[in-house]
This record gives sequence, structure tokens and C-alpha cells, in this order.
Amino acid sequence: MNSRIARPEDALVEYGFRRFIVTITAQLAALLAIVDSTIVNVAINDMKGNLGVTLSEVGWVITAFAIGNVIVIPLTTWLSQQFGRRNYFAASIIIFTIFSFLCGNSHSIAELIVYRFIQGIGGGALLVTAQTIITESYPIEKRGMSQAIYGLGVIIGPTLGPPLGGYIVDNFSWPYIFYINIPVGIIATLLTLRYVKSPKYVEKTASRNIDFLGIILLSIAVGSLQYVLEKGQDDDWFSDNLIVTLSVVFVFGTLFFIWREMVYKQPVVDLKVLKNGNLRIGTILSFLLGFGLYGSTFIVPLYTQSILGWTAEDAGLLFIPSGIATGLMMPVIGWILQKGVKENYIVIGGLTIFFIYSFWGYKILTPDTPADAFWWPLIVRGLGLSMLFIPITTLALSTLHGKEIGDGAAFTGMMRQLGGSFGVAAIATYISHQNSVHRMDIIGHLDPSDPIVQQRLSALQHGFFAKGMPPNVALQSAHQVLEFSVDKQSAVMSYMDVFLYIGVLFLLCIPIMLLVRGHREQMIKPVISKN
Repeated sequence: MNSRIARPEDALVEYGFRRFIVTITAQLAALLAIVDSTIVNVAINDMKGNLGVTLSEVGWVITAFAIGNVIVIPLTTWLSQQFGRRNYFAASIIIFTIFSFLCGNSHSIAELIVYRFIQGIGGGALLVTAQTIITESYPIEKRGMSQAIYGLGVIIGPTLGPPLGGYIVDNFSWPYIFYINIPVGIIATLLTLRYVKSPKYVEKTASRNIDFLGIILLSIAVGSLQYVLEKGQDDDWFSDNLIVTLSVVFVFGTLFFIWREMVYKQPVVDLKVLKNGNLRIGTILSFLLGFGLYGSTFIVPLYTQSILGWTAEDAGLLFIPSGIATGLMMPVIGWILQKGVKENYIVIGGLTIFFIYSFWGYKILTPDTPADAFWWPLIVRGLGLSMLFIPITTLALSTLHGKEIGDGAAFTGMMRQLGGSFGVAAIATYISHQNSVHRMDIIGHLDPSDPIVQQRLSALQHGFFAKGMPPNVALQSAHQVLEFSVDKQSAVMSYMDVFLYIGVLFLLCIPIMLLVRGHREQMIKPVISKN
């Protein structure tokens, strides 16, 4: 008789109603953190005016949360061991909820930044622990479906933030974007304490053996990197001394951290788990997924608001069709994986579809693109992301067992977050650079003696003159309109470049996936039974 070899983590598998409740609980907690990573973006202007600070200062509200996230994610598995997964998960929800209230109740920008950093620490823990809980609540042969369920929150969450935040800011006030976390946090905490189990296969590290140096090195390294990515564009990258200093700190901090974890007997992050080929590939692809997910979520609202003049709420609502498409496809992809289709084939399909979305976006961008032109490209985006997230996470975790699942989820989660930060930073820098290039190119082709240019200026001047302006002022206004047209056109061309090259980046990854063999190792092992 054949049967699956029993492992200690099998005790965490849930069935029926309990699996449903555990899944909902973990998903609620993950959504708290994911939605909060983007919901603040549309409230920046209101915060700036209410707190009386500059745009650069209020930008730290986003940066602080991201730094807190990326610092705690690699530590999550170790912290779960120290306090028990259920206790750690519940404590993280409580921290996130309490500091959500404090963020909304802040009276100064300094308070808000500190509270957002601590909220980010709680949120980062929720992301990874929720994935681990959901993964281990399902039998190993249904991991594809478990990742489909978790992926619903990860993919849809960032798109829910802007429209939800826009609605709250327009109809209430910015503190309520934090207050809405409180009832959800309370419910998630109670459900966690009642239904979530802690694994029995982990041992608590003695206090004298805690890898404090590893924790410090990790915090310094990833915190420095996240700061560089978040603030590099604003501070003109390596022309700023702080950016240079933190870049050096990141490099040496990372090298010392790797050395420390390889030689220390009880490391805070087990780097040896990266020997698993599936996880290595999944980690790299998670970075690419974060780049595409957060990069595309960043560029479309930026384009529609800065070029087309849309409101933040309208820009956020644009992503709802994409989110619906993703939600409908996630269970389908999970079912396809359960039927035995190899992950790398689905990833190739997702990369191809994401290229189609990017190329489509490149083709439709104009200074006056209508709203309905974005509808189908964004639906295609949702389909592509659903075909990337589930196979990538399933591939990464499919051959891990026990504590390794938490370690693997931490690595993929951190790389997805860093990929998003790299994506946003790279896109912002590239747009700025290309904007200057295209502007100079357009100006170089504007010959003042060209009859077409003269005719355009003359028509504009006569229009302003007809409105009562003196001739010299009318001519000056005509030049300003022409200058504005040049700036707008160069900006549109810069966004077109970004769409095209993101698509090319995804397309170039397809040959790599073709070289990847089927990485799904045999998960059901026969044993001889005397029954």
C-alpha cells in the first residue's frame, strides 16, 4: 500500500471549516499590510497640508514603512521560533493595529514617521507568516492552490490601496486610512489566537546563543539599501553624500552578514536553505515579479495624474478590472498546477502576456489617451501577473519542508519587496533621464525659422491678443504654451520608453525559463505498509 511519508509539519494541515477559517485569518492579516503599502500614496498632499511639512518630509511616511517591512521579513522565521508562530503572528497583528491608530492620531511628522516604521515592522511579519501559515495548512499536493489563495491578496492588495485611499481622503480625512485597520486587526487577532497552530518541529534558541550581531548587520544592510532605493532619485543619487555612504554600508554590511551567517552555529537567517535549486530560481523570479507588480502599479497612476490630469481616486479605480481579472484567474492557475502542468511553462506564458501588456501600453500612450484605452491592457496585466505569482511561489516552496518553508517564504517575500523598490526607483530615474533626452531632441528639431513653427506661434499669439493681452505678453504666453507642449510630449515619450523596456525585460527572461528543467521534485513518496 502506498502512502505519503508522514512529516512533523503534516500536523499543521487543516481540513474543512478550520482550513477555511485559518486561510481567511492569514489572508486578512496579509491584506492589512499589503493595502497599507499603497493606500498612503494618495493621501500625501492632504498630510502635507495638514501637518505643514514639505513633500520631501512627508515622503518619509512611505519610506519608513518600507524600511520596517524589509528589515523584519528575513527575521520572521527566527522570531517565530523564539515566540511560537501563533503568538508571534498575533503580536504582529496587534503591533500593526495599535500603531495604525497612533499613525492616524499623529500630531507631527516626526511622530507619524516613527509610528509608520514600527507599523512596517508589524506588517512585514504579517506578509511572510501569513504565507507560511496558508502553505502549511494545505497538503503538499495542493500547494499550488494554497499559493493561489495567498496570491489573491498579494496581487490585488496593491491595486486596492489607491482607490480605497482616494475614497477615504475625498469623503473623510487622511487619518481614517489608518483607522480602518483597527476593526480588521481586532478580528484577525481573535481568529489567530483561536485557530492558528504553532509548529512542533522548531526549537527555541537559548538567549545566550541569539545571533545579535547577525540581526544588527541585517538591519543595517537592508535598511541602508531600502533608503537608497526610496530616496536616491529625490537626492540625485550618488551626488549626495548620504546616498554614497549608505551604499557603501549596504555592500559591506551584506558581505559581513553573509560571512556571519555562514560561520555562526545558530544563524538568525539560514542561508543554507538557498542550496535548494527551486528556491534559488523562485527567489530571482520573485524579484522580477516585484519589479513588474509594483513598477506597473507606480507608472500607470503617475502617468494618468501627471499627464492626463486625473484625480487620485480615478487613477486608482483604473486598476479594478485588472484586480478582477487576477482574482478570477488565480484559482484556475492553482487548479492547472494541481493537474501537473510544470511551473516553468506557466511562467513563460505569464512573461509573454506581461510583455503584450507592456507593448500595448507603449502603443496607446498619447498626451490625450482616453480612459477606456487602458481597460483591456490592464486586464491583460492582471492575467499575466496571476500566471507569474502562483507558479513562482509554488516553484520556490514546492520542495521545502518544515522550518524551510518559513525560510523560503522570507527570502521570496524580501526579494519581491526589494524588486518593487528597485522597480520604482529605476522607473523614476529612467523617466527623469529620458525626459531630458527627449526634450533636447524635440527642441533640436524646433527651428524658429520653420514656417510651421512660426505659424503655430502666430496663431497662439493672436489667440492671446484676442483675449486682451498686450502683443509682447501675448507672444511670451505663446512661447510658454509651446514650451509646455514640448515638456508634455517629452514626458509622454519617456513613459512610452518605460513601458517598452519593461516588456523587453520580461521577454528576455523567457529563454532562461526554457533552460530550466522541471523543478517539481517528487513530493509523494511510496512506503511499504504491512496493512
